Amino acid sequence: HNGWYLTLTKHLQDSGIVVLLPDKRGSEKSEGDWRTSSFEDLATDTLAAIMHLRAQQSVPLSGIGVIGMSQGGWIAPVVASQEDDLAFLVSMVGSVVTPREQLLYEENYNLRQFGFLPGISNVLAYAGYANVRYLAQPQLYDLIVDYDPLPYWQDVSIDSRALFGADDTNVPSAESSKRLVSLDNPHIRVEVYQGSGHALESPSEQGNSIIRKDALNEISGFIHGVDSK
Repeated sequence: HNGWYLTLTKHLQDSGIVVLLPDKRGSEKSEGDWRTSSFEDLATDTLAAIMHLRAQQSVPLSGIGVIGMSQGGWIAPVVASQEDDLAFLVSMVGSVVTPREQLLYEENYNLRQFGFLPGISNVLAYAGYANVRYLAQPQLYDLIVDYDPLPYWQDVSIDSRALFGADDTNVPSAESSKRLVSLDNPHIRVEVYQGSGHALESPSEQGNSIIRKDALNEISGFIHGVDSK
């Protein structure tokens, strides 16, 4: 696990919250292959982790929720749609557009950094996306490229938080937050942090292991608030 995940894990544990941080399918000692798995497939791994956690009778739990970080933000609402007894859902810089749209957003940003004007960068982004699509992992992209998380978010019926960085160059945070707000789902609250990118880092610092304190406190405070209901 990288420092980004461990930073959040340590903060939650220091706040008295039990954390189960499993390895992604096919990583470390986990079996399977995420490169040939849809987001719905990966959601079953989270469901299995929830079952495992419930079986640990030595750990007193008042409720179980899920936190999806980055790509996990696509998976977390799928889990919520299939698990009837979740207490909460948190999406941390998780996209609410399709992978196809997100790839084009990233390509556009990269091209504009090289000085291309928006109209030209849009055209070149499509070409760049096609190269990524066919030269990298075509089987994986076929599985996930048109996955739309919005219908899953529409049906969310548990307390949920979605956190975005306003300066995110990986996830289109403005469009993602707009889509969630447009659902008018009373269970979902959206927070956008100015001056932070995809890592939700503090504005004065850099690096994936640094998550701004107010975002960490938002997550732990939200979980404790749900727990007290």
